[in-house]
Amino acid sequence: MTRLLASFGIALLLAGCASSEMDSLAPKTVESVDLKRYQGTWYEQARLPMIFQRNCVQSEAHYTLKPDGNVAVLNRCRDAQGKWQEAKGTASPQVAGKTDKLWVEFDNWVSTLLPGVTKGDYWVLYLGDDYSTALVGNPDRRYLWLLSRKPHIDQQARDELLSKAQQQGYDTTRLIWRTPDSEMPKGTK
Repeated sequence: MTRLLASFGIALLLAGCASSEMDSLAPKTVESVDLKRYQGTWYEQARLPMIFQRNCVQSEAHYTLKPDGNVAVLNRCRDAQGKWQEAKGTASPQVAGKTDKLWVEFDNWVSTLLPGVTKGDYWVLYLGDDYSTALVGNPDRRYLWLLSRKPHIDQQARDELLSKAQQQGYDTTRLIWRTPDSEMPKGTK
């Protein structure tokens, strides 16, 4: 019985070490992002749950490169009734001259009261060669977005994004997928 408990304890310890080792390793980002090519519209295919997107069934992001090298952000979210909500903000490099890790800060009352405190990580983890798909997350793997240039992607592109996310250690079983247009109320497309 003592050996069984000791074996069980060692197994739990090793499992804890393995998961904490993965947790302590930040996901790998792409080498660099050509922000000029990255700008434009991206459609969210799936995401890990986020509180501010709790009522979203379809989301899209519009990025515009600004003269100062930062990126203007316009996020749009459609709820199940077809109503759109918008949030505007700015993305800026976390390290000068590097474009794989950005800070995003939205223009709202919290960021006005506490400037710099409400910045969120926006790490580009994967980017298709033709800039048609992207995988974006944050260092602690709590947030993840599977993005594409088109509202709908084929199964091969979907599987590729899922595989890339799993390789980076993200829990893809919790993903919330985009609601197809066919399931939206009529007149909201």
